[in-house]
Amino acid sequence: MSEPETRTAEEPDTAVPSRRPGRERGRDDGKFGRYGGQYVPEALMPAIEELTDAYERYVLANEDGFMDEFRERLADFGGRPTPLQRADRLSERYDRDIYLKREDLVHGGAHKLNNALGQVLLAKYMGKERIIAETGAGQHGTATAMAAAHLGMPCEIYMGERDINRQRPNVFRMKLNGSEVNPVIAGRGTLKEAISETMRDWATTVENTHYVIGSVVGPHPFPVMVRDFQAVISEEARAQSIEKTGDLPSDVVACAGGGSNTMGAFATFVDDEAVDLHAVEAGGSTLEVDEEAGVAPNSASLYAGEEGVLHGARTKLLQDSDGQIMESHSISSGLDYAGVGPELAYLVDEGRVNPVAVDDDAALEGFHRLSRTEGIIPALETAHAFGFLEEHHEELGERVVVNVSGRGDKDLDAAIEETDKRDIEGAPDMSMFTGGI
Repeated sequence: MSEPETRTAEEPDTAVPSRRPGRERGRDDGKFGRYGGQYVPEALMPAIEELTDAYERYVLANEDGFMDEFRERLADFGGRPTPLQRADRLSERYDRDIYLKREDLVHGGAHKLNNALGQVLLAKYMGKERIIAETGAGQHGTATAMAAAHLGMPCEIYMGERDINRQRPNVFRMKLNGSEVNPVIAGRGTLKEAISETMRDWATTVENTHYVIGSVVGPHPFPVMVRDFQAVISEEARAQSIEKTGDLPSDVVACAGGGSNTMGAFATFVDDEAVDLHAVEAGGSTLEVDEEAGVAPNSASLYAGEEGVLHGARTKLLQDSDGQIMESHSISSGLDYAGVGPELAYLVDEGRVNPVAVDDDAALEGFHRLSRTEGIIPALETAHAFGFLEEHHEELGERVVVNVSGRGDKDLDAAIEETDKRDIEGAPDMSMFTGGI
């Protein structure tokens, strides 16, 4: 592979790169080192092969102007580009320049629309007639429902029963957009079970249905395709950083569950060795694992997981000594997943990405801190990145970009409940509300 082109302060070209560094990883056989691949039932292989062909034709080669239409719809419907905002009070607090990539300002309130819009549009180009998707926090389900309504396609969303109870506003939003929401009661009723149920649906409806996977997980080509749709985050942030500061950032920070916002924020910086990349996982209540009970009270697959196969790909997983997938935990629904994208697992093994775990308490404190100091209420997923910033800012360089992956409207009920259990510095006094709000 040829050496990637990079921009520095001496090369102030702010145009979006014509190619995305790192696209080659996983393109041909879906492998990132020993991770990735296509571990799927034979019944799904025709759909996987059809999708791989469509990805290479439309996304990589821009056949029929697909990517041109995608970017136009991202701008007109999605509201891109999103700002790269200097966080003045956090910069003062940490004695370095903190910049926020405002994905919370994308239509729908999160980065999820970037990928959902791309995949639903791709399904139309492929001649599919029906959309299905899974969701955890509800943001991907909401984004897929919006994209399906925008493009006139019927849509069904699978969501764990536990997550439905935690994310009622997003369930209502999906239904408002005309999508059907199917509760999944198996297991703990979270994202892992929702993905399994959606794959079962797809296996029996492949001829007319496209499955919009919400993260950089699953069999090839999903990890590379989702990364390429989300790479608009780092394409913009890279150009915006050069325009605002004359240089690349020293660090990029993003929360990591499955890894879609993480890889979106990292993709165009991967080959810039001077930029440190930090993937912040959900440390939950503890990093200790209860093998006897089959429970990992965290969702830190990069930090504490081991190699295995889940949902069609080899990656890092939370599993017991017998290889059984363990129940994960996070205060945030969107990070509550026992695996992670194979490219992230590879980049961690290569030493290119620094994995770190932030516990529930630190994440909730980050949620309140950003709200109070900058007037931005983040999603609880995003709040983990600000927990990391509080704990590790002294280890970072002078220009730090934090990806604000989503806004916190969906999490207000959970944040009120969790705040009541803890003594959070600066948290609002809720004692006047005797019956909730």
